[in-house]
Amino acid sequence: MRESFKKKIIEVCNKKIEAKGSNVGLSFYAFFANENDDPELLMEVAQWWILTNKLDHFEKAIKIKEMVE
Repeated sequence: MRESFKKKIIEVCNKKIEAKGSNVGLSFYAFFANENDDPELLMEVAQWWILTNKLDHFEKAIKIKEMVE
C-alpha cells in the first residue's frame, strides 16, 4: 500500500479513536470520500483489507492503525 495512504489511515484512525474511544470500529470506506475519485487506490486498499489481511467489514480502528504502523 502507498506510504502516503498509510499516513492517511493513521490520521483517520487517530481522529476516530479520539472522538469515539479505543473501541470504535470502521471499514475501509472510512478512508475515502463518498465520490469514487480514485478507483485504483480504492481497489488497492480493498485488496489489502479483504484479500491480503482477510479482515471483516468493520474492524477496530486501533487494530488497523497498529497493522499499518
